[in-house]
Order: sequence, then structure tokens, then C-alpha cells
Amino acid sequence: MTEPIYATGKRKTSIARIWLEPGEGKFVVNERAIKEYFGRETSEMVALQPLDLTGTRNQFNVIANVKGGGISGQSEAIRHGFSKALLPYNPEVKDALKN
Repeated sequence: MTEPIYATGKRKTSIARIWLEPGEGKFVVNERAIKEYFGRETSEMVALQPLDLTGTRNQFNVIANVKGGGISGQSEAIRHGFSKALLPYNPEVKDALKN
């Protein structure tokens, strides 16, 4: 995989656009580090849940643009986008992500 994978995630009124590319695990949300953007560990944990479930957290650099809604809706929209972006990379993780 050399080209970035793009996916869109939605939750409530939040929309997240996600780009995954091979890398060392950098996470940027709206041009800020993910810890700086969310400020709460629970929101960060929710957003990164698909990557933790599939064991791919440190295999990708992630750029996310998210707008609308509040912090919890945005983190869940990012989670949805991660789930959709991981499927072209590895279709075998579909069942794990659905649960």
C-alpha cells in the first residue's frame, strides 16, 4: 500500500474525513496533535479504538479533518472513519470492527 486510503465517518452532526498512509503512528486532527485537539483521554481512546482492535495503531500516519457537533460526536465520527478506512487495507478485520 503506497497511496493514502481515504474514508469519511459520520456521527450525529459531526463529519470526519480520514487519510491513512503507511508510517510510524502520527495522528493529526485539524492540524493539531490528537492529544492536544481532544484534551480528554476518553475521547482519544474512542477515536483510536478501531486501530487498537486491529493492532495497527503504529503502522499508519493519520490525518483527520473533522467538523460539526461536539467533542464526543467528533471522536465517534473519527472512529467510524477509521473503521471504514481499515477495510480496504485488510478486509479480514470486518468482523472485529463490527462488534
